[in-house]
Amino acid sequence: MKRSKCASAAQWYFRRVGDPAYSSPAPFPPRMIAGPGAEQASRGVCGAPGGVTGSTFFSRGSAVVGRVTSRGVLCALGLLLAGTLAYAQTPAKVELQQAGQSGWRLQVNGADFVIRGAGGATAPGLLEKLKEAGGNCVRTWGVDTLEAKVSGGARFVDRAQQLGLMVVPGLWVEHERHGFNYADAAKVRQQREKILAAVRQYKNHPAVLLWGLGNEMEGPTSPTGSVAVLKEVEELARLIKQEDPAHPVMSVIAFNAAKIENVKRCCPSLDILGVNSYGGAAGAGEALKRGGWTKPFAVTEFGVRGPWEVATTAWGAPLEPTSHEKARTFYATQRLVTELNDGKEQCLGTFAFIWGWKQERTATWFGMFLPTLEKLAPVDAMTRAWTGQWPVQRCPEIRALNSAAAGKTAKPGQPLTATLEMEIPAGAAFTYDWQVVAESSTIGVGGDAEAAPAAFPDLVKQNNSTNCAFVAPSASGNYRLFVTVHDGHGSAATANFPFRVAP
Repeated sequence: MKRSKCASAAQWYFRRVGDPAYSSPAPFPPRMIAGPGAEQASRGVCGAPGGVTGSTFFSRGSAVVGRVTSRGVLCALGLLLAGTLAYAQTPAKVELQQAGQSGWRLQVNGADFVIRGAGGATAPGLLEKLKEAGGNCVRTWGVDTLEAKVSGGARFVDRAQQLGLMVVPGLWVEHERHGFNYADAAKVRQQREKILAAVRQYKNHPAVLLWGLGNEMEGPTSPTGSVAVLKEVEELARLIKQEDPAHPVMSVIAFNAAKIENVKRCCPSLDILGVNSYGGAAGAGEALKRGGWTKPFAVTEFGVRGPWEVATTAWGAPLEPTSHEKARTFYATQRLVTELNDGKEQCLGTFAFIWGWKQERTATWFGMFLPTLEKLAPVDAMTRAWTGQWPVQRCPEIRALNSAAAGKTAKPGQPLTATLEMEIPAGAAFTYDWQVVAESSTIGVGGDAEAAPAAFPDLVKQNNSTNCAFVAPSASGNYRLFVTVHDGHGSAATANFPFRVAP
């Protein structure tokens, strides 16, 4: 199998920095290691103060979840009524302050506000779980999410306010790769009208922290970003600030250091730059600073390394980390980009991705939850990073998923086995769900929607154990064996490996 050249933030962090968070005893009884031939008892698993030398004050003027990737950003009714249904409420007082050598900080109603955020949280119950974990902010990809019905039938934006969470509403900016033509004046004008109507509708809501203008609209795979799109982002930022001087404007790019120059040149009206980055997220601040970005930034998507950044099989199937391995990356990246690495003084905070679940390369690669609302280990890691404490009930820990079939080719109908190595607390009643699933045949770009691949439950012959017996599918092709471990108390763990079937 091919090995990735991209060293993970977790590997660097724990090798060079170390951290008691992942070595101190966990708050539950000793565990038993379940693995081949052994059972043994064990367990072990920013802002800076300073005098304000400069300030930008945004005052009121007179004037199941996965990433939203649809091109529409507003429901039709919201558009028609935006002018008459603007909320008769008082917006939060939001300030961006430059505090000497201490860098940038965000203030909300006079108090420092370090973003402890997540993207998603659209399913009922997930906003509450974000609050419980110590989060304080949620990011959306479109304003239609603000109207989504969540717990108790409340609107998303209102429930966030009730919980004391701030919201970064996404203002969707169309992508050229989806067929939008920025030379079409009528289409550009229509997009501006939709975005300004959304700003007008929600600008007075007290949960709004700042505007998230677009998401990777400059081109997720473009090395330097589309100049035509970035120039329109500038015009949109300028218009939004005329409509709503009370809130900063942030635009979000798929991070590549080579884009910084075009962003600086084309988008001087932006207050904050949002960067989506995975394997390189820990070094985002250093790269931005080196590229001459002097304004604040936020890491708007981060977490596990992406499928494009990991080791692969001989046929190119990416090797997905276990949920526990993902958690280490979440934790290390959070600490490095906000507290330790150069450029941290410009970082306003982060948004973990994704507070929910979605099919993107696999059903489990990016999700921090299962569709059952069971949390996975990255939630525990962010709880520790945000609050300094582990949750009382931590997720099961898969140490390894072993099989002679992993990353190999099997014959059609060949009997195969797999074994989990994991820690099991004394008295725990874990359940195990093994599944053979076809490899995804629709690989999206930049988070575009993907169809869920077919599953083959009849091929699993021994289930609900740390050991699995299964049969290779009869049809040639690429597959994965997935296992999900449930603790019965709202937590779970996941792992999988790819294998190929050929005569």
